[in-house]
Amino acid sequence: MPETPVPPHLLDELAQVASEVAAGAAQILERYAAGPLAEVGTKSSPTDMVSEADRASEAYISATLQQLRPQDSLLGEEGARRDGTSGVTWVADPLDGTTNFLYGVPSWAVSLAAEVDGRSVVGVVIDPSRDETWAATLGRGATLNGRPCHVAEDRAELSTALVATGFGYQRERRQVQAAVLPRLLPVVRDIRRFGSAALDLCWVAAGRLDAYFESNLSEWDWAAGRLVCQEAGGVVTVLAGDTVLATTPRLLGPLSSLLTGS
Repeated sequence: MPETPVPPHLLDELAQVASEVAAGAAQILERYAAGPLAEVGTKSSPTDMVSEADRASEAYISATLQQLRPQDSLLGEEGARRDGTSGVTWVADPLDGTTNFLYGVPSWAVSLAAEVDGRSVVGVVIDPSRDETWAATLGRGATLNGRPCHVAEDRAELSTALVATGFGYQRERRQVQAAVLPRLLPVVRDIRRFGSAALDLCWVAAGRLDAYFESNLSEWDWAAGRLVCQEAGGVVTVLAGDTVLATTPRLLGPLSSLLTGS
């Protein structure tokens, strides 16, 4: 069954709301980045950290969306949940790259997406450290600070591909993820690990990376970045083993085979 088109006026409104709300959350994080933080805890493992900055950002996102779009649903990483009646669901990662944020590593972001019928139709990722705002609207392309961005289609050789990845927080999951590296590293240019799935996807969208892959991502990790990458001409797919792969159309086949061992 073909997907129902989203009315242009709704796309316009969602894009405006996403931009406004994400920008406000980014400002909150910038204030917390000056430190020190009083509350830092853990979630799924001793290395999976959460802070008052994460919670303050999500509280702002939740409250502002409730005011601007009270009929919408909400799914947030830090527990914000709300059922709506409009058919629109907001998916929020209030601080993607918490470990980087807490260590002072300038690779973290706010990620906010609006979904209709389970597909992202608007996505905004804000990187305060670089003063960069990535945005995409379904069918309208992707932008970086208001200017169109596009994947690097001219780089098609696996041997010269710069590839990013990420790792989970549980030991068993990390062992599985690490097992892929010996198969991949000898045949690509190099591998990077920056610590923010949202930014990795956006960097593929602008040609800073040729590909990004990671397994066991949550919806909030990639809902906005996925749309940015796709609207920039990239391909984002889920391989066997729940591995998300974002890359250029010409590298999709070789990287898929390599990552799945087929």
